[in-house]
Amino acid sequence: MEFCEQLLRRMDSLVIFRHLLDDPILSALHGLLTSVETGESGDMTRAYAAFVEAIYRQGGCLARAVAELLREDDNLYVRRKATKREIPAYMEDCLAHELAVFADIAALTPRSFRGLFGDSVYLAGWEEAAIDITADYQKRTEQLSRHGYGIYARYTSFILRDGAIVPVKYPDRISLDDLKGYENERRQVMENTRALVEGKPAQNVLLTGDAGTGKSSTVKAVANFFAPQGLRLIQITKNQLHDLPMITDELSANPLSFILFIDDLSFSGNDDDFGALKAVLEGSVSAKASNTAIYVTSNRRHLVKESFSDRDGDEVHYNDTLQEIISLSDRFGLCVTYIHPDRKAYLNIVTALAESHGILRDREQLCRGAEAFAMRKGGRSPRTARQYIDRILAGEED
Repeated sequence: MEFCEQLLRRMDSLVIFRHLLDDPILSALHGLLTSVETGESGDMTRAYAAFVEAIYRQGGCLARAVAELLREDDNLYVRRKATKREIPAYMEDCLAHELAVFADIAALTPRSFRGLFGDSVYLAGWEEAAIDITADYQKRTEQLSRHGYGIYARYTSFILRDGAIVPVKYPDRISLDDLKGYENERRQVMENTRALVEGKPAQNVLLTGDAGTGKSSTVKAVANFFAPQGLRLIQITKNQLHDLPMITDELSANPLSFILFIDDLSFSGNDDDFGALKAVLEGSVSAKASNTAIYVTSNRRHLVKESFSDRDGDEVHYNDTLQEIISLSDRFGLCVTYIHPDRKAYLNIVTALAESHGILRDREQLCRGAEAFAMRKGGRSPRTARQYIDRILAGEED
């Protein structure tokens, strides 16, 4: 059929979105259109089935799958748009031509191919939807600071693996509503993060204090809260600190905002990674990216494990070295301290968690059980409160 030959040639002419031809749906469609040229009915039937299977794997709606592909694509055009560089007329013309190609692909239905097979072959269908592909893409490119592009459009949490930023497909979905107590501490982190998202000066943050008080949960919950506004979380381990300059440089031109999250950090006195973090906090040859901030959690106020033998060190200017170690935490613009709750605060957290989970239990009985559980666990903390409520929900607590 003539339309198949024309569509195949138009797909082959793609420039801006060329690598999308490797997408399973478009690859299968290309295979189907190519098989039409051979005229072998068996090949066409198998190619059609493979095309429909690819659509089903992406949710069952061809138009929505195509629109999503375009929205999340990382290409030359969207990168120029994100950095507000002038886009030449020839590139705009190319974009318009290619969006028209994808509009025609999104509009395909089983009826489009009926003439290839006649009535003797069953043609599986898919969900049809009317989407203005050009308008949809233009709207998305005007909102890059909220939605991003590439992997940052699809995912909100990332890790560093072999020097590359890779997405976390199933991140912790903890929300601010899940956290009870520590309102003042959380408010400080929220205000700083809001400044980061709004493009205002934001501080690097150190959350320090007792274990189990919700430092890491605060960072993840705040990141989840601001994700719809264009915030992404990248978790980095201590031995990846040397990659921080590379990461910030890579992200500097991205329209989104990023928290570089280092959890449960501490150093030994002669730790090489200490110098890497110090250099980033102090500033290096490359300027600090305005769209990134470092958030660190630690159970140690000064981040460095220090023994009495360290204090008797044999360096001639040891006091200078000691001050350098102690002052690392001072290089964070915002330090937030979390301490274990007293009895009243702990029980308030327990009762708030019980209420949010719909646990109907006499307060005195609830508090008595929570105190006994805390004694068995070695102390009061939000983590202990959460574990106690989880036991009740699981039916393990009388």
